[in-house]
Amino acid sequence: MNIDDLEWQSRGLGGYPPVLVDLLMEQGDVELLVRAASRGAWSCARAAARQLCKTAEFERALGVLEPFVELGWEPARWAAADIVLQSGRVQQALERVRPDDVGSASEHVCRDFAELLVKAGQVDEAITVLTPHLDRGWLLSVLVELTEGQNRDERVLELLAPKAERARNARGEERWNLEASNAQDLQAQVLERAGLVDEAVRVLGADIAADRFLVQNTLTAYAELLQRNDRMEELRELGTGEHAHVGLPYYARALEDRGRTDEAETVLRRFIAADEWGRFRWPLIELLGRQGRLEEAVEVGRPTFDHHDACLLESVIHLLAEAGCFDEALTILDERDADFIDEHPSWFHTNRIGLLGEAGRYEEALAHAKTLPTDLYGLTSSTAWILEQSGRVEEALDLLRADADVEAWEAAALLVRHGRADEAIDSMPSIADLRAASRWG
Repeated sequence: MNIDDLEWQSRGLGGYPPVLVDLLMEQGDVELLVRAASRGAWSCARAAARQLCKTAEFERALGVLEPFVELGWEPARWAAADIVLQSGRVQQALERVRPDDVGSASEHVCRDFAELLVKAGQVDEAITVLTPHLDRGWLLSVLVELTEGQNRDERVLELLAPKAERARNARGEERWNLEASNAQDLQAQVLERAGLVDEAVRVLGADIAADRFLVQNTLTAYAELLQRNDRMEELRELGTGEHAHVGLPYYARALEDRGRTDEAETVLRRFIAADEWGRFRWPLIELLGRQGRLEEAVEVGRPTFDHHDACLLESVIHLLAEAGCFDEALTILDERDADFIDEHPSWFHTNRIGLLGEAGRYEEALAHAKTLPTDLYGLTSSTAWILEQSGRVEEALDLLRADADVEAWEAAALLVRHGRADEAIDSMPSIADLRAASRWG
């Protein structure tokens, strides 16, 4: 194990990805995670440490992380400090990671240190650590997130005010690349959580009415604010005015939630009829789906199925599949012409195999898979899933293991799902070998 291996794991979720770690955690046996951690699997080490902390085994959790800390892996150093904090040794935890000079520390270090300070109850110091970096929008979001429920809203609003003012003036000054373009959204968020909903609506609404904002996320934040606080009149204005492309779905959902479904459907259909881009079809499809009107939902989406842009084919198929209407989804898929299939071969065929499997039509799925080129992306995994669902686990394992393009964790995950977690861990190659075999190495 070396730093390059760890960076590879972190960068591309290589080796033991979250889906495998979650399956191992479901086994309820932390020893499986500890064993994987001892082989250099960082994701398993982190998960094992968290599980051990839940049973107050703090020293053992630190022991799991220690090899990673000694190697100089920064995420492990911060995770270890958090464990020390959980064990009640507050100052020792902070001293483990306190920057020599907070003023010159990187933004990411300041973020991590501020988070630890808040956990230690030192909220004011955390704010001080973050303050020099608040021209960066993502750290402004961190400030708001870390101070929620900490009785510091007045202080946070003081820090946000000049950033929000810069954001609302940026368009007029043609400063399109302002990093803290989210300052207005965050200001409204803190006003709302401080109980000043009217002020939040007034300020953000005035900015939007005067086009004094930079990004669409500000419109989204305003729509969500209005929806959460039952401000139907303002939401109607946003949803049916010049910003309908963002606001209308929120207005329609608010109408539906208040039992005014017919009004929601009517306004959506009116805008769909006047919109050449089809931007409002999906909110109507969702509304119809929630009412069980799936045939109507399909017809709303159908005009987009052959579009390159704003195509709702995949979304409609997922909607039908979630409702258990697998045969209907297959019918729509099989309506695609040869040109569509040639343009989207992997998507079409793996979805067809998956839908046949969900419908319990395993032999049909396997027969279809045999007609396809063996190098089709995703074919091996899809076929293995069908074999597994039909009880042919060993055949599925053999298929996964025989394909050099299939990552080792897929076979391991199958083993875990069938109660063979020890075998899964033992069968995983070393991190170095996994990295060497990966196309992302």
